[in-house]
Amino acid sequence: MQTGTTSDPSESDKYILVIDGKPQGPFTIAELRRHQIKPTDFVKTSGMVDYKEAHELPALRALFGFARRPLPLQYFGSFDQRAIAAAIDWLLVFGIFVFAAFAVMLLLYLIIPGDEHRDLRLAITIGIVALTPIAKFIYSVKAESGPKQGTLGKQLMRIKVCDMYGDPLTTNRSLTRNAAKLASVAILFTGYLLCFFNKKQQCLHDMMADTLMVKDRLDN
Repeated sequence: MQTGTTSDPSESDKYILVIDGKPQGPFTIAELRRHQIKPTDFVKTSGMVDYKEAHELPALRALFGFARRPLPLQYFGSFDQRAIAAAIDWLLVFGIFVFAAFAVMLLLYLIIPGDEHRDLRLAITIGIVALTPIAKFIYSVKAESGPKQGTLGKQLMRIKVCDMYGDPLTTNRSLTRNAAKLASVAILFTGYLLCFFNKKQQCLHDMMADTLMVKDRLDN
C-alpha cells in the first residue's frame, strides 16, 4: 500500500473559473494557466462565499504576477445609503445615552432628593447626553475596523468601509477617517457633497484617509 501525501491538489487549491458567464471547473493552477486566466476573471474556491476577481486573491497574484487593482466603479455605496446609515447610527447611540441619562436622573433623585439639588441632577443628566458624539466616534472607529467593516446602520444598508482595494481598515486608518469627518462637516457639510462629483463617490474624509464606501457584492 502506498503511503505519504497524494499528488492531487485539495479542493481548497482548486478554483472555479467563470468562462463566458458560466462557472466551470474546479481547475488546478496548471489548468488555470492553460486557460490563460486574466486578472479580471472571476474565481472562487470551495472555501469562499462569493466570487472575486483573480487579482484580489494574494495567492493568484503571487503565482501569475497580477497587479492589485482598485475596486470596480459599480461597487461603491451611494449618498442615500450613507445618509440613512448615519441616521440609524445617530438614533441608536443617542437613544442609548438618553435612556442612560434618564436612569441616572432617577437614581440621583433617590440618592440626593429635594428641589435644592434639581440643578445638579439636571447638569449631570445633560452631561451624559452630551457624551453622545464622543461615543458615536468611538463606536464608528471600532465598528469600521472590525470584521463587519461597518456600524449597525451600514450593515442594515448593506454597505461597508474598506481601503482602495476592498480590504478591511486598520484601527489607525479608521481613526483617521472618522477624525477627518470634522473636515467634511466644516462649511455646511460641503465635504459630504463631494461624493456627487467623483466616480468613486468619496466624501472629503474618504479622500483624506484613502477609503471607500462599497456595497456588499452579495446583494448584486
